Formats: sequence, C-alpha cells, structure tokens
Amino acid sequence: MKTKHVYEMAVIPIGSLNTIRKKETHYAYFSNLRKTIECLTSVLALNGWPIRVTYSSVYRSLQLRDKYTRDFEVGGNKVFRVQIVTKELNPALTTLGIEEMPYNRVK
Repeated sequence: MKTKHVYEMAVIPIGSLNTIRKKETHYAYFSNLRKTIECLTSVLALNGWPIRVTYSSVYRSLQLRDKYTRDFEVGGNKVFRVQIVTKELNPALTTLGIEEMPYNRVK
C-alpha cells in the first residue's frame, strides 16, 4: 500500500470570548498544502481577519515542528487558533508488537 499524507486544519476557539459563546473545534482535511493555505486565507479575508499566513511559513513550520499554529486576537483577547498538522493515511503495516505464537512441534 502506498502511504499518503493529508493536512488537517483545525480552527480552535480559545480565550475569554469562548466562555460567552461556546463553539466547537472545526476540522477540515486537504490533500494539498497549497489548497489548505488558499482556503484559509480566503475565509480569513472574507470574514475581515488580517491574513498573516503564508505558504512558506506553514511549510517551514511543518518541516521543523510537525505542526503550524497561529493565534488570532482582537483587542488583546485571543479569539481562535488555527492549527495545521500532517496526518498519514495507509501507514506501513506492522506486527503491532505481537510475537509469533509458540507451539509444540509434533514429530
């Protein structure tokens, strides 16, 4: 089986504003990092948030730390966090730590 990677983008509500209006974490999955960044920047622009996310910063962060996070705030209050991580599909099959069954050899 061929191993593939997908990008999981999570928008996590944080800060004191989340206590007033409860929101759940929203997850989106993409097979292409460029499409992930395009979707994020277009939604941020559509809703009036400053676009502080670039392809190169996300790519470098994924290479160095295996995840990218950015907090968005208004007036010093954090509103939400964007987190992008790489997920592996079809990992290589392992023995799962299970050893060969011992048996008596019959002669």
